[in-house]
Amino acid sequence: MMADLKQLFSEWIAAVVVAVNMIRARLAPQRRVLITEHDDGMFQASLIAGKEELAKTAEVSFRLHNGRPEPALPENWHAALRGSRVEVLLRPGRVLFRVLDFPRQAADFLDGMIRAQIDRVTPWTAADAVFGVSSSAPITNERIAVTLAATSQHEILPMLQLATSLGAASATGWVEPRDTTPSERIKLFDLPIAGNGGRVADLPRLLRLTLLGCGMAAVVSLAAATYLESTLDAEQRDLQHLITERRTALRLNKTDGGGSAETLLAKRKQTTPASVMVLEAISRALPDTTFVTELRIEGDKLQVAGMTQDAPSLIRLIEQSPQFSRATFFAPTTRAANEPGETFHIEAHIAPYFGSGS
Repeated sequence: MMADLKQLFSEWIAAVVVAVNMIRARLAPQRRVLITEHDDGMFQASLIAGKEELAKTAEVSFRLHNGRPEPALPENWHAALRGSRVEVLLRPGRVLFRVLDFPRQAADFLDGMIRAQIDRVTPWTAADAVFGVSSSAPITNERIAVTLAATSQHEILPMLQLATSLGAASATGWVEPRDTTPSERIKLFDLPIAGNGGRVADLPRLLRLTLLGCGMAAVVSLAAATYLESTLDAEQRDLQHLITERRTALRLNKTDGGGSAETLLAKRKQTTPASVMVLEAISRALPDTTFVTELRIEGDKLQVAGMTQDAPSLIRLIEQSPQFSRATFFAPTTRAANEPGETFHIEAHIAPYFGSGS
């Protein structure tokens, strides 16, 4: 699954980059220069799209020596290449061709599948190879055939050095297999390069950083929201408990005779928990899978025993109720071989809680 997600993520980034480049090309048309390599090692440069003042730039031929043209290019060609898109049509002798076949269902994943086995079908590893594939053609047994064109990065390095030294904005490499009819160009590489002292924006890297930043921001926001929710819940419980205590104190202070029987009775009524309320509170706190066999109320203490599936979780459930606090086991928890659950014995302190309407 992770491999599929990674493949989909890579294809999404590639699609976004293509869309951005198309929009950029429409908004700001870029000069395009075609450099064709011939079998004798000569290169021929021609302007295929550009400004009107450069449209009549004559074609020029040269050889490459350590990434530099010999003889040197005229000044008008330096101006034409600066900031342009250089498209290099390599001679087939530089490129290794292989015909590969795949299941028809793999048509959308050819790039990833070929990259994974490039070291088996070419002399180079995936890190050293530059490759492209032709359009797929259906063959027998629900399979498709493609032509793989691959070469090493060392072979294209002189062309990249030439484009860099002349200030081009990007370089694209193509090749035409000699034995294909009709002729189809296969793209080998399409790379942004430095130009005019600046650096072309690396869109795939920018997209990855943007998505990574959004993911980290979402994680931080979720953690902060969880922490704030827990803090606010605790403050709300403390405030509710404080309000209850304050109401109780106000009721007791309404009667002047602090030692009278009526005052003592009212105080006992306000501070002693009602058994019915305690029973209702413990019934709400315990899950349906818990069976109580014994319940005892002594002053402000509650002791309850019974059988359940998960005894330790009962401590947390009881303490979540505002009616109880300091819940603990007062006897060992046991499990008999013929019993379906655990026998528990829990003791808790009963808080004088009377609800929000008292």
